[in-house]
Amino acid sequence: MSSVSARQAAIAAVHAWQPVGPRVNYRDTPVGELYGANVFSDEVMRERLSDKVYRALRATIRKGEPLDPEVADEVAKAMKDWAIEKGATHYTHWFLPMTGLTAEKHDSFLTPTGEGKALAEFSGKELIRGEPDASSFPSGGIRATFEARGYTAWDPTSPAFILENPNGTTLCIPTAFCSWTGEALDKKTPLLRSMDAVSKQACRLLKLFGSTASRVTATCGPEQEYFLIDRHFYFARPDLINAGRTLFGARPPKGQEMEDHYFGAIPERVLACMLETEMELYKLGVPVKTRHNEVAPSQYEIAPVFENANVATDHNMLVMETLKRVASRYGLQLLLHEKPFAGVNGSGKHLNWSLSDDEGNNLLKPGETPHENAQFLVFLCAVIRAVYRHADLLRVSIASAANDHRLGANEAPPAIISVFLGDMLTDIVEQIEAGGAKSAKTGGTLKIGADVLPTLPRDAGDRNRTSPFAFTGNKFEFRAVGSSQSIAGPNVVLNTIVAESLDYIATELEKTGKTGEALNPEIQKLLQSIVKECKPILFNGDNYSEEWHKEAERRGLPNRRNTVDSLPDLISPKSIALFTRYGVFSERELHSRYEILLENYKKTIHIEGNLTASIAQRQILPAALRYQAEVAESIGELKDAGVTPPKRQLELLHDLSKTIDDLQTSIAKLNEAIAHDEPGTDTLAHARHARDVVIPAMNAVRSYADKLEGMVADDLWPLPTYQEMLFIK
Repeated sequence: MSSVSARQAAIAAVHAWQPVGPRVNYRDTPVGELYGANVFSDEVMRERLSDKVYRALRATIRKGEPLDPEVADEVAKAMKDWAIEKGATHYTHWFLPMTGLTAEKHDSFLTPTGEGKALAEFSGKELIRGEPDASSFPSGGIRATFEARGYTAWDPTSPAFILENPNGTTLCIPTAFCSWTGEALDKKTPLLRSMDAVSKQACRLLKLFGSTASRVTATCGPEQEYFLIDRHFYFARPDLINAGRTLFGARPPKGQEMEDHYFGAIPERVLACMLETEMELYKLGVPVKTRHNEVAPSQYEIAPVFENANVATDHNMLVMETLKRVASRYGLQLLLHEKPFAGVNGSGKHLNWSLSDDEGNNLLKPGETPHENAQFLVFLCAVIRAVYRHADLLRVSIASAANDHRLGANEAPPAIISVFLGDMLTDIVEQIEAGGAKSAKTGGTLKIGADVLPTLPRDAGDRNRTSPFAFTGNKFEFRAVGSSQSIAGPNVVLNTIVAESLDYIATELEKTGKTGEALNPEIQKLLQSIVKECKPILFNGDNYSEEWHKEAERRGLPNRRNTVDSLPDLISPKSIALFTRYGVFSERELHSRYEILLENYKKTIHIEGNLTASIAQRQILPAALRYQAEVAESIGELKDAGVTPPKRQLELLHDLSKTIDDLQTSIAKLNEAIAHDEPGTDTLAHARHARDVVIPAMNAVRSYADKLEGMVADDLWPLPTYQEMLFIK
């Protein structure tokens, strides 16, 4: 089948799609019964473990106490029996390598007895430790290719779960992944280390306020944005298949400018897909709460309630995997790239982040009188200080070639990190700077004007959609996180930089020898100095405006416009000192991640460059040449008939020929840019070449190809268009 007929067949197939029969029935199985059905949950453990083992395991999960190896055998047997009852034949240590995806190696429960039979066995040793091949995972130099040994280590704080398949089920055990040398090769290990760091420093501070809390947990709830398009369109677009984004595509007559998709009625097929996705996630214990249409056409969002940041990270990976798996059942393709379509809203993953103690208190909840809530103000200022001092590291945590396309464009915040507090907290912070907070603004009530409508309580300030890091009631929302990335990295940075600020504040206050209310004057002086130092990071205005970019530069805020500019901050002396001090990363682990991220950037651009050249040369150029031949033939027939060709037809042929020539020239330059390689140059040099030479060459090819899309006859154009992919359901 030719590429032209592939596009036409895709359109026809979309029109012919018929809904499948009902796959979800919440009437027979209510949500309450579904929720957590496939999770080795606290309830399951309480039923199946002895009281002693259950209490020991709970102490590890709730209090962060060291795991007692003696409990492993009993837990393993209970977990195996439960899984087999659920239909499992295999188990896997499920982990998060530096690929940004999940990984798993399945092993059977069955062990031959030597008598022609087999027993289902699973020991504590097998539960605690696995040994996958570590040689083929990204290591950034920590492991040589010939050094294969790596270990997975059971993470008891993230519950095991059952992964269903039409032909059976598998027990998945969340684990950390490290090398034979003990260095982290994954995203979970640094996350757990950072959670320990922030807990330790937060508890020090809480003790000064008279709290008896023994554990503070970073909590988060990531809002996951994504696109869904018909799979027939997807399979007719080599760029979507291999790069996750469209490398070509002229803007359609209509995009998102009518603002009619946002929160609109969810299309029937998409809603059916959402309902089944939610059912699968409920069974896995993922607390999904919200679904809606997003800003761009064919863009949607799913959001959970807050959880422990480690569990939330695992659950977000399950959300992405489940969305992709279920979408295919409805003839849909999930697109998680940060900018799959140019000119419309890209997809982020707004990371809502907070801190909670083990007594149930949200430490970033202002209360009714925030100006009098010294504990809240201390934690608030700790976060402000952390962002001010380490904005560069927050930028690193969301750096990728994909997110570079999104930041600062169509609803996404810019790459300049700043903090939005809103009117009420900004006023309080200004009072602190002036000598002490005396009052707090209130929102009052809001009368809409119709008698039948209720009077609404109004918040003390508005929201700011352009801010990358905004306070939103009782949490901070980190809006710059990319939709395809794991939230582990941003969480690691947030936890660590806040731990450093909490450490600083606790140390300063401990020097006074005071506690409780006697600390208030000392707190005021300390917070006043923090506000004066860190005030440049606070900005409540329009982050898109050119004035803000100039103002941010005057304030001395870092502006890392792209990934290549940002990544060196990860291995700066300041960064190394921070992460090593709190045991989150060793210097070698930091350098490994720097190398992995740079290599990923270079490889991503190299793949996109090759794809751009291939599609332009093999699909777009032939279509344009065929159309050029048709136009030339038509003009020739007029001449043969003794008719002078109209001026505009001649201009069409001229413009068409000129654009085709420009396309061919740009393809040649792109191929030259891709082939450029200087032996001996480091990865950073290659990444800079990709950014400075390959990307502009790709953009040039696209500009001529997109121009041709508006010129070539529709029946000859080979690729599904934006108009078709975004609007034909």
